[in-house]
Amino acid sequence: MTVVVTRNASNRVRGFLASSMLELGPGVYTAARISPAVRARIWDVLSDWFYDEENASIVMVWDSIDLPAGQSVRVLGIPPVELVERDGIVLTKRTAVATESSPGDP
Repeated sequence: MTVVVTRNASNRVRGFLASSMLELGPGVYTAARISPAVRARIWDVLSDWFYDEENASIVMVWDSIDLPAGQSVRVLGIPPVELVERDGIVLTKRTAVATESSPGDP
């Protein structure tokens, strides 16, 4: 299974992905059976077009039996989370946001 998630992507990118994958929801595309060659071609097109994107990100994940976690990840742009590898597993890391306390809060 290959999954592509986009954030703030142009209609050009979204249309291309919708023509080659199933769009499950806004900006979320899947393909149950896609060859490595087709996946690489899709990524090449996305990489070539990405320089025209503004404030966008694209994340592609797919099954990979070669890795301990069983999936590979590619990223264009800056996703809303940080992707970090720990012991061969890709994890997401969110930055804690400090909130201002009101007077009287502990």
